[in-house]
Amino acid sequence: MFTRESIHSGAWLGGLDLPNALVWTQAQIDASLAAAMRSKPPGEDIWVFAYGSLMWNPLLNFDRREVATLHGWRRSFCLRIVAGRASSEVPGRMLALEQGGTTQGVALRLAAGHLDEDLRVLWMREMIVGSYVPTWASLELGDGSRVNGIVFVANTAGIQYERDASVGSISSIVAGAKGSLGSNAEYVHKLDRALSDCGLRDQYIADLAKALRQNSNGTSP
Repeated sequence: MFTRESIHSGAWLGGLDLPNALVWTQAQIDASLAAAMRSKPPGEDIWVFAYGSLMWNPLLNFDRREVATLHGWRRSFCLRIVAGRASSEVPGRMLALEQGGTTQGVALRLAAGHLDEDLRVLWMREMIVGSYVPTWASLELGDGSRVNGIVFVANTAGIQYERDASVGSISSIVAGAKGSLGSNAEYVHKLDRALSDCGLRDQYIADLAKALRQNSNGTSP
């Protein structure tokens, strides 16, 4: 089970079956968090942009949640995974953001009373293998106002990055992968539903979900 408690105890990592060579040390994770906080725009609240599983399972204490738009970035299953929702024998794909386009998701404002703990949980969750580059970016909220938020974008220099993330190329990969957290396809369908629950739609995700349903003879999980 992927929970705050399992992250704190380290139990979630043990259940992922990640190759030791991929796992970042605690020192690397702490250094990444410290670097991000040093570049934080001064005098502002800390917002996090949720565009994947953070939308339906944030595991964070937040005091405000708003539909938000991130300009200049698009969703992309461009990260190769061998654990979690995949395995070394049957790799899958993990969601990230690549440059170009627009992404709609959810902005979460972290509660001031839990900041240190929540940031640690967030970094342990997202940066366990260094697949992302934590980036501060402008988020446009539903009322037209803007806030700066933390966005985890693809580390295109990392060994997990795959250049071709088109639906035609990855649908069969995603359809066949599964691991300790469930199937790769389940993640896509959960994201498609999470977007719908927020009144949002991402054509890339919708097309991938459709391809996966066709792959499973029209049966949606």
